[in-house]
Amino acid sequence: MSETIQLKIGDKTYDLPVITGSEDEKAIDISKLRDLTGYVTLDIGYKNTGATKSAITFLDGELGILKYRGYPIEQLAQKSSFLEVAYLLIYGALPTAEQIADFQRQINHHTLIHEDMKKFFDGFPSHSHPMGQLTALISSLSAFYPESLKPVQTAEDVNLTITKLLAKMTTIVSWIYKKSLGHPVIYPQNKHDYVTNFLYMTFGQRTEDVTIDPVIVEAMNVLLILHADHEQNCSTSTVRIVGSSEANLYSSVSAGISALWGPLHGGANQAVIEMLEKIKEDGGDTDKWIKKAKDKNDPFRLMGFGHRVYKNFDPRAKIIKKACDDILEKLGIDDEVLEIAKRLEEVALKDPYFVERKLYPNVDFYSGIIYRALGFPTEMFTVLFALGRLPGWIAQWKEMKENKEPIGRPRQIYVGAIDRDYIEMDKRELVTQ
Repeated sequence: MSETIQLKIGDKTYDLPVITGSEDEKAIDISKLRDLTGYVTLDIGYKNTGATKSAITFLDGELGILKYRGYPIEQLAQKSSFLEVAYLLIYGALPTAEQIADFQRQINHHTLIHEDMKKFFDGFPSHSHPMGQLTALISSLSAFYPESLKPVQTAEDVNLTITKLLAKMTTIVSWIYKKSLGHPVIYPQNKHDYVTNFLYMTFGQRTEDVTIDPVIVEAMNVLLILHADHEQNCSTSTVRIVGSSEANLYSSVSAGISALWGPLHGGANQAVIEMLEKIKEDGGDTDKWIKKAKDKNDPFRLMGFGHRVYKNFDPRAKIIKKACDDILEKLGIDDEVLEIAKRLEEVALKDPYFVERKLYPNVDFYSGIIYRALGFPTEMFTVLFALGRLPGWIAQWKEMKENKEPIGRPRQIYVGAIDRDYIEMDKRELVTQ
């Protein structure tokens, strides 16, 4: 017999079904609540609302668990490449050697972007934010590839659009970086793997065949894997709800990029570096700023510590800390900002105030440090986050389409004025805003 929850409203009782997930998560199915009772639920921010059933990512914030398609993030970060994880997320299984080689070949075939897109770069104001460029450029791909707009698409059509988006994302991101420096763009060299090709286009020169350090390639692979998906967060939910209107993949992902842009979401690692710069400009006294963080009457908060979902140590942070240490040792960078970060990390891992409150350094803290060490400007950090999150967005969009989910349409509780009669302009009173 299926488990139910009883809801009593007045003298009537309603049985609501209970849904149990594969990891024993429990949910009350209220999908027919309004039809049954005339009521809706109010859950501002959707913190207690499951908007979909998904087989892609499992996250347990209390226990610090993150899995992609059932595989622990620790194993994937240690043993996989980013492209292999992308395949896993999108198609549901780890690829064979033949499948991943074919996947790489297909992507290599589509890494070039239309030359007319160069005109977009010329049209952007100098020093315009990279995320503004990225969301516009990704959305514009639907104009260059109108076949993605077909209302009925075969699996081959969808896979071609997915392949093009994955392939062209690295070229677009690297060109945004090059243009920010005023440098000529570098075209892809398909002898490289996915991540190496991206780093080559980003840091390479037209006049020489640059060899990318394997330590840097490995660190970038790990970073992108850790960001590849994270359940129904703000940007992922945006991709799904935009896609539910039958919007094409390019425009759906562009909407997700816009959602990611916010400082409360993808902009967190940029905020970490900005905080470290602020401490540096103040003289670099970390003890002073630690005391400010502990003072409940002081508005200052340490960025990159703790997580709204993980109530334990962020499992991604454990992995990325090693990559961060390896990069800093390999590059031997003398940077006061990074020294400040190390001092803050040391305190947060030992100080009872932070330990008791589980305010451990999170993935945004370490990713910001790595990106800075590699030479990326802070405004590029969220763009790199988007590059990593792309396979997750694609997988979520694809799953939503395959499940034939209805168009997203949240309800609301109206609290505005009622029964107002129109007032002629000469009789209206001044309303202060």
